[in-house]
Amino acid sequence: MKEKILVIGSNSFSGANFVDHVIRQGAQVIGVSRSPQPHAVFLPYKNGETANFCFHRLDLNNDLDKIMEVIKSFKPDYVVNFAAQSMVAESWQHPEHWFQTNVVANIKLHDRLRKCDFLKKYVHISTPEVYGSCAGLIKENTIYSPSTPYAVSRAAADMSLMSFYRAYNFPVVFTRAANVYGPGQQLYRIIPKTILHFLLGKKLPLHGGGRSVRSFIHIRDVAQGTLLAARHALPGQIFHFSTLRQISIRSLVEMIAEKMNVSFENNVEVVGDRLGKDAAYLLDSSQAKNILHWEDKISLEQGIEEIIKWVKDNLQVLNKQPLAYEHKP
Repeated sequence: MKEKILVIGSNSFSGANFVDHVIRQGAQVIGVSRSPQPHAVFLPYKNGETANFCFHRLDLNNDLDKIMEVIKSFKPDYVVNFAAQSMVAESWQHPEHWFQTNVVANIKLHDRLRKCDFLKKYVHISTPEVYGSCAGLIKENTIYSPSTPYAVSRAAADMSLMSFYRAYNFPVVFTRAANVYGPGQQLYRIIPKTILHFLLGKKLPLHGGGRSVRSFIHIRDVAQGTLLAARHALPGQIFHFSTLRQISIRSLVEMIAEKMNVSFENNVEVVGDRLGKDAAYLLDSSQAKNILHWEDKISLEQGIEEIIKWVKDNLQVLNKQPLAYEHKP
């Protein structure tokens, strides 16, 4: 029988790529998101066979009863939850919106899901932001030290879920990925944003001079790891998906400029840094490699070239899409 997977937040960049991955693995998939499906250029599964995919536009904050009706009717083996208010800097402006979605709405969902005896695994897509700014490679048992409303809200939901695992043996598994990237990513994220600015002849604002250090991992590598976690992880386990490569945002932008044959100095403008921005968070992925036999396969150079091609191939469509984050309470 086909695996049955329900994906909450299926319109998100990570959610859409996970949907694409599991459809290609032969799974039967239901996607749930509060927004209508975006243009097909942002939905990689639209390029393939979608007979095994069904979409429901439902909001975790307002439509929990309907979401649970879908879940109880479908009886998925796995529920994978990508849904979250996800912007870091913007969370300072309306922190209550982040806590409503990332804590209150999610905990209400978890309290309903724990009573679904057909559920083999609930995969909660968390974030390394919960650790705050760290030195060295971060292990899965690192103490939380969140530094923004976004990060605090995600840490609160994670701690609640761990209490559900201990009290109810709720089959939750956590994943945390480094900075994901790939074709189809939101245009306000650093890699597509840089490429678009360079193509359109606009100056790229580089926050804090691009000093912060990150590890970038291709979304297809993360999607593979997420499915491995759903299938093989034990409840209560946490997995990191990251590469060993560390790069400053400045060096990343310089790499893109070189690949696009544009001048970094003439196309970049240094601006002030964001409030509460972490200098670095670099994840130790050894547990995913040892337990799940996962590995990252796509190099940063290969991934950036792929996104440059995606932007160029779809420039007419992308030019009509919002270039900045649009907040939805």
